Order: sequence, then structure tokens, then C-alpha cells
Amino acid sequence: MSSRSKRESRGSARGKRESEARSSSGRSKREREREREPEAKNGRVDSEDRRSRHCPYLDTINRSVLDFDFEKLCSISLSHINAYACLVCGKYFQGRGLKSHAYIHSVQFSHHVFLNLHTLKFYCLPDNYEIIDSSLEDITYVLKPTFTKQQIANLDKQAKLSRAYDGTTYLPGIVGLNNIKANDYANAVLQALSNVPPLRNYFLEEDNYKNIKRPPGDIMFLLVQRFGELMRKLWNPRNFKAHVSPHEMLQAVVLCSRKTFQITKQGDGVDFLSWFLNALHSALGGTKKKKKTIVTDVFQGSMRIFTKKLPHPDLPAEEKEQLLHNDEYQETMVESTFMYLTLDLPTAPLYKDEKEQLIIPQVPLFNILAKFNGITEKEYKTYKENFLKRFQLTKLPPYLIFCIKRFTKNNFFVEKNPTIVNFPITNVDLREYLSEEVQAVHKNTTYDLIANIVHDGKPSEGSYRIHVLHHGTGKWYELQDLQVTDILPQMITLSEAYIQIWKRRDAGETNQQGA
Repeated sequence: MSSRSKRESRGSARGKRESEARSSSGRSKREREREREPEAKNGRVDSEDRRSRHCPYLDTINRSVLDFDFEKLCSISLSHINAYACLVCGKYFQGRGLKSHAYIHSVQFSHHVFLNLHTLKFYCLPDNYEIIDSSLEDITYVLKPTFTKQQIANLDKQAKLSRAYDGTTYLPGIVGLNNIKANDYANAVLQALSNVPPLRNYFLEEDNYKNIKRPPGDIMFLLVQRFGELMRKLWNPRNFKAHVSPHEMLQAVVLCSRKTFQITKQGDGVDFLSWFLNALHSALGGTKKKKKTIVTDVFQGSMRIFTKKLPHPDLPAEEKEQLLHNDEYQETMVESTFMYLTLDLPTAPLYKDEKEQLIIPQVPLFNILAKFNGITEKEYKTYKENFLKRFQLTKLPPYLIFCIKRFTKNNFFVEKNPTIVNFPITNVDLREYLSEEVQAVHKNTTYDLIANIVHDGKPSEGSYRIHVLHHGTGKWYELQDLQVTDILPQMITLSEAYIQIWKRRDAGETNQQGA
């Protein structure tokens, strides 16, 4: 018999046996096995689901050690990729597969609950199953707080204290920032900007900027992302502690400013504010002239600058007179935008009074604002030439920043002017600094103070603190790094104010402050 005929006879015999089996039991063995398979699968799924929903290690989680403010990298490999937080000790490890740092840590120390810092999923190691439990939602919220439009709209209406996991109470938005080494200059500026409602509201909602197209490899957008994350943490009503570390935000600042601003070296608040606002504007896709962003919408005003070149002071009087008729010595005018106004202080006196005490001079705010009335002229010297300039405001922004020029640099050292500026907290009307045609267009010109940054001490080694108005309570608070205390409005005017943010009062709006 040929091999082919053998196979055929074997096949017919098998078919005969299968038909007999089917007739005896009604179903073939293969069909019965196929029916049993889903049962086994379902059993496996059910047991997996039961494990996921009833993890025995949830009570080992220690929320008091959890801190998501630091860079999300493995504490052993220093890699950002696939980082997990151990929810028992708070450390970060990479991976969860066999031989990964998180796996080894779970076996060595019997720490079993981990959170993927990117996907926000919880896992039990070394068993390697996902944990699904609604009681963990508070942890994911602290790692990544989110705000609805309704919540954002109500932020300035509520005066309710929040209770942190450690038992301390705090007002969302009035939260201390950690001073890592010498970053209080940046902390004060970030605190001030976080209390400017339209800017804050924009960054609380990630959808506003997550789809902005940037060129490949553009690191400046990191600044936008980190600032948004910091805003959400500062205003989080469900924090585990009543302070926030700006570590990731400051790392982005160091990287994007190419180490111009550092965590370990004291910087200048005005320099940082100027750089930060311009960097945010360009990272959001803004341009110098045409394309606007939330930054320019909130802070940008405009002015006319009148410039007149002066003859050299050593020239004879006749020659000076003659030069003044030349075209290059005629007054020119340019329109310019600004993000903040620099206010010059009068020179501090060097003499002592009869009690041999140095008098700390005082100057009213309106005296130093006179620089922008379109009449007051000020001489500016360059290496070769001298100019007379005067300024006139043509557009007032919704939020106006004043930078009071306290520091002067010469060839040898930086000098600080300690003059106290006397200013009212509310009702500063800037109408007189606008030209008549602009006054007709500008209906609202009254401003109220909302943030006041103070520099204390010597120029290079001083410290920064900030006074901010909480819109919900109408009360003022002083923040210096982690310290948060309430302060009477009249005490604010006694400080060496350096940077101020003023809010324009809209039509029909009354003063909300507890002044």
C-alpha cells in the first residue's frame, strides 16, 4: 500500500472516530475544549481584576513622604525614562520589569506600591499587576492637579482655607516657595506673577498652550510647561503640604537662560522679571510687533519717547548754539511698547544729621512718576554722546509693573539707594500722564496695588520678600520663602519696594482691598 493511501485510510478512520464521539456526546472533543477556553480566560481575568482591586499593600503607602516637586528621574540611574515613585519611601526608580531598579527596590525593602510618574498608573511589585483603587486619586491629583473652567472662575471669590495632609491650613495661591540655596529673587517674582488673575487663569488650563506649535528641539517651551505646572501646584486646594518647591521650574530657568540665572547665586529681581516675561512671550509664539500672547495682553503698554541730542559740554558756547540748529540735534519721537516702567529715585544724601544718623530719605510715588508726564526731561549719557529724553504714556495695560531703580553700577561696585517711596495702596490715577487725545480714549486710569516685591540688605547679598493681595479675602500677606504671615496694608508702604504690580480698576469696579 502506498503512503498516500495509508494517510487517506488513517484520515477516514479518525473522521469515523470523531463522528462516533460526536454522536455519543453530541459535541466533538475539540469543540468542548474550545468552549472551556474562554472560561479559563475569564477566570484568569477575574482573578487579575480581583488582585488589582484588592491590593493588600495599600496601607503601607506613606503620604507624608511623597514629594512630586522634584525632577522626575531615577535616584540610581538618574534616567528620566520610565520613572516610578515608591509610595512607601517616596524615592524614584526606573522601570518595573525583572532586574529593573524599582523591582530590585521592592524585593530588597519590601516596598510594594509604585506610581508611574508619566502614565499616573499604580503598580504592585514584584507581582507586577496594576492597582485600581479610587482611594489613590488624591495622590494623582497632587502629582498633576487639574482645574475646570468653573473652578478657575471661582478662585478669586472664595476665602476658604484648605487643610493639607500634614494638618496645616493654607490659602490656595498664598503658599510658601522653597529657597533651595539663593533663589529667593526668582521665588518673589514667580509669587507675584501667580497672583495676576488673567495670567494665572491662562496657565492653570493646560489646553490653552499645549497645542502651540514649536520648532523641533525648542527648549524654551519647557519654561511654559514648568510655569503652568508651578501655577497648578501653588493653587492646588488639595496639597499634601502647605508649601511648594520650585525645583523643576528653576531648573528650566537655568537651562533656558543658559545659566544667566541660577539657583546657587543671588540674582536681580528686575533682570529676572524682564527676561522671564520676554522668554514666556516668545515661547508662546509671540513676536515683537505683530503676534500677541497672554503676556502682552496683560502687561504691555506703550509710550512716546522724545529724544534730543546734546552738544558736548566742553565745546564753546557759540559752537554749541550753532550745533543746535543742525538736523541731528533736533528732537525726534518714537512710539515704543513696554512691559514695565522704570522709576528713578533721587540721589540719596551722603551727609548725616545733627545726631550723626544717616537720614533715610523719602519720596512720594507721584514725584518719581513725573518722568512719564511728557514734560520732565532727563539727561542720559552714553560713552560718546549725551541725550535729553522725555516720555509720555499712550496706552495703559490692564496690569502695570513699576520697577524702582535702587541699584546703580559703576566700575567698582554696585550701590543701593535706600530711599523709601511713599505710595498709596489704592486709587493711583495715571490720567495726567496721558496726552489729551489718549485721555479721551482711556476711560479707566485708576490702579490698585496687588503685589509688592521688597529687597532688604546689601546689593549683592540681600534677600527678597513679597507682599501679595489675596483677592478672595481682600487681605494682604507677606511671603518670604516658606514663611507666610498676614500683614497690615499700612506696613507695606514702609518697605524698600523694588517691583510692584498694579491692577487697573474696570468701570463700575470698587476697591476690594482690606485697606
